[in-house]
Amino acid sequence: MKTIGVAEFKARCIALLKDLEKTREPLVITHRGRPVARLEAIPKSIKREPGGLSHLGQIVGDLADD
Repeated sequence: MKTIGVAEFKARCIALLKDLEKTREPLVITHRGRPVARLEAIPKSIKREPGGLSHLGQIVGDLADD
């Protein structure tokens, strides 16, 4: 697993994301030598569908009350 400091991650964010997409190797981001986050590629088997998160919300009333 690759490790990178937060300052370098900030400077190279887009390039690192493109590399992550290609290699699929997780990236650990550190701050002052301590790991604070792990960045992983989303599995290719996950497909985004319209309304895929609709079960998480609820409409409670009419937004356009007269």
